[in-house]
Amino acid sequence: MPTALITGASAGLGVEFARQLARRRADLVLVARSTDALESVAAELRSEYGIAVEILVADLSEAADVDRVADRLGDASDPVDLLINNAGFGLPLQFADNDIDDEVRHLRVHVEASMRLMHAALGSMRGRGGRIINVASVAGFISRSTYSACKSWLIGFSRWANAEYASDRVSVTAVCPGFTHTTFHERMGLAPGHEGVPAFMWLDARDVVREGLHDAARGRAVSIPSLRYKAIVAIARLLPSSVTSGVARRGRV
Repeated sequence: MPTALITGASAGLGVEFARQLARRRADLVLVARSTDALESVAAELRSEYGIAVEILVADLSEAADVDRVADRLGDASDPVDLLINNAGFGLPLQFADNDIDDEVRHLRVHVEASMRLMHAALGSMRGRGGRIINVASVAGFISRSTYSACKSWLIGFSRWANAEYASDRVSVTAVCPGFTHTTFHERMGLAPGHEGVPAFMWLDARDVVREGLHDAARGRAVSIPSLRYKAIVAIARLLPSSVTSGVARRGRV
């Protein structure tokens, strides 16, 4: 059976990816910073689905921890068939007021760690076949501080890599949800009701993951769950950045 490695697997979309893949009888390698949270998720999935679940405790803002995860991706004796780069966190949008060390850590987790893990996965998957999913955001299509810039990088790189490595039977998909009910906003001290975003704009994590996995299986470079966000992205491409950045200040995606 296939094996999937998921970063940021202790909460939010990471847990939902783990559950849906476990339901399909995939074995899992779960990566996150919290030992207790990972062990809890692993025990639940082993009990309910009878799959093998390995845990890797790692802080992806630390180079040594990224190297350990990369080594696991490169293990030819127990290969990984699907990498899901999901780990991430948000910061306030006021870049100049943020601590620069926090911004650097943010960049390392979203871009550098994802890039290093993709590099390791491609080294193992090329010729054999495999899939990579990068959890990006519709924010990557809109000008809004460093979070948007990081997600834009993931989208652009995924588009290129999906075409470049298709002949090696490797697909790379950027999954770009909008506002989604997870713990992401809670960890920033924000609640959906206080985001200034209408209720109909919020997505369910199960739907995001299901559509993302479906699009990845079809080899799509970019997956935008829900018709309403597809429409928003299409409109945003036609508007000047001064307009979209003003609208984007209303929340975190």
